[in-house]
Amino acid sequence: MSDAPLNNENTESNSLTKAQLAELLYERLGLSKRESKDVVDAFFERISHTLIGGQDVKISGFGNFQIRTKASRPGRNPRTGEVIPIDARRVVTFHASNKLKEQVQPAS
Repeated sequence: MSDAPLNNENTESNSLTKAQLAELLYERLGLSKRESKDVVDAFFERISHTLIGGQDVKISGFGNFQIRTKASRPGRNPRTGEVIPIDARRVVTFHASNKLKEQVQPAS
């Protein structure tokens, strides 16, 4: 696969969508549009199920997705100043690999 940036001319924002990833598979690998969509959906579904199961996801050269449990804590209603308890919860964190960080960082 080419290291060339992805073309985002058809988007209103600077984000990459699942549809664009599927289109990229269709164009570069010759998969059918249906197969491309299925591959992208299966990829993200697998990541989601792995994280829901409490396991980390490590993608070499890209980064790590991890589940972190945040403890309950007191919060504050900004309008009234009233203290409100915030329940404990699980959150997903992402840590970019050094390789990705180097690619994102402009050359100095």
